[in-house]
Amino acid sequence: MTSDRPAVERLRDYLQSLSPQARAMLTAELERAVLRGEADAGCDLVLQELRRTMRAAAQPTPRVLYGARRFFIPLEPFLFEGPADHKRLGRLARASLDPIWQWIGRDLMPAEAKALTEDIERAFLAEDPVKADQLARALHDRAVQHIKAAIAALGTSEKARRRFTVQVGTPRAVDDVTTLMRILAIRDRLADLARRLPDHIRAFEHEYVDQVKGHIEAARKALQKYPSQPADLCLFGLIMVSNRLAVPWQLIRIATRAAESDDVARIASTPYAVAVDIVLNDLEYVVGELRAELKVGRPVASLLKAMHDAARGLRTEIKLSADSRWSRQIGAIRGAVSNLLSAELETTAGRVRRLLRPRPANEIVPGSLLDAIDVQDAEARVDLVGACRHYASELAVSEVTLRTCSELTQYLETGTKILLDALRHAEDAERPFRQSQLDAAVRFCRTIFGTDYASVLAKAADAAVQANPAERRAARA
Repeated sequence: MTSDRPAVERLRDYLQSLSPQARAMLTAELERAVLRGEADAGCDLVLQELRRTMRAAAQPTPRVLYGARRFFIPLEPFLFEGPADHKRLGRLARASLDPIWQWIGRDLMPAEAKALTEDIERAFLAEDPVKADQLARALHDRAVQHIKAAIAALGTSEKARRRFTVQVGTPRAVDDVTTLMRILAIRDRLADLARRLPDHIRAFEHEYVDQVKGHIEAARKALQKYPSQPADLCLFGLIMVSNRLAVPWQLIRIATRAAESDDVARIASTPYAVAVDIVLNDLEYVVGELRAELKVGRPVASLLKAMHDAARGLRTEIKLSADSRWSRQIGAIRGAVSNLLSAELETTAGRVRRLLRPRPANEIVPGSLLDAIDVQDAEARVDLVGACRHYASELAVSEVTLRTCSELTQYLETGTKILLDALRHAEDAERPFRQSQLDAAVRFCRTIFGTDYASVLAKAADAAVQANPAERRAARA
């Protein structure tokens, strides 16, 4: 029987029934989930009630993980959800935060981190957000100093860098903590810039480009006395702009606007050339996503469109010379995409033929069907062919796409007629298998020929199934 009491009251009763050790463990695990970006919608409510219960019980709450969450707030616009070993310019994998925090508290500045996070916790429990914020800022400042010293101590020693990677516990340790340091060093300017930027930019046209450029210029000028920080402000500021663009590749327009030209050399001479680097680096990341999605057979049409549009936009809005670094980078990206897609496309027609091959009755196990996983895999590949027809030119797969489409078109046009005839003549034992072949053919034809063609084929298959025994005998005669 379900209780009529509110869910929050039942949650409080449950939390009060836990031992202090269990409450502390549950709190730590939930906060780690939040830090990793794995928490669900109810996590904050449970954490809130846990804290209330622990305060009411006068239970000590040495939770450094709240301090971690507060410490990493400035990084939020620069986090991504992919694997920690992926390289993304000016960004950190969310999965890297927990190891970095452990390293800060264990190796980088253990005494200071412990004292400041405990002070932050006490300020939070006392509901004094101003003091908690001041303490977090102090923790940021100390971390920046310590990280700068730790990176400088590595020098060029590969042995020291390998040891550092083991200590930090992330695949790209030096890059990760350097990115963290650079963001924290200019966190106030970035926060101010974030407040001034539009929340969402549907089309990055001249009006928005000039507005955004003006905000970034003002922030850069305020940092001129610090050698590296204006460039960092430009990089991280443009990443925040990219996050707000409906079409992220349009970020390059701020570079062409700053150069007042589409010439590569003039663009490269401006501070905003990094916008092109950001777009290209994001494209390289999408190639990794494409590889992962193809491996598990998920739809990739949206990824192909994003890459197609970005490649076309780069080539259209920038006059890329053949020997430029950006041109070579685009060429490498297109080559990687072409290799990935070609490997999938070249096997598609063969998979379809194996599934739809007309079989003699003695090869069909009575009552059997096509394997659903095999059909699903083949359909995903046929859908990939359909998507590539729209984006083949920019993705360097025009030839293989045209050839695969031609093979599929020819085979489906002739093969479905043979399958219909076989279904019409089928005995009861073999009919389920032949029906499953036609069902698969309908799914493939929907992509290659369109919905109308697939609908007509499905109706023809239904008619073949409904043929009475006398008609089948007459047809065989």
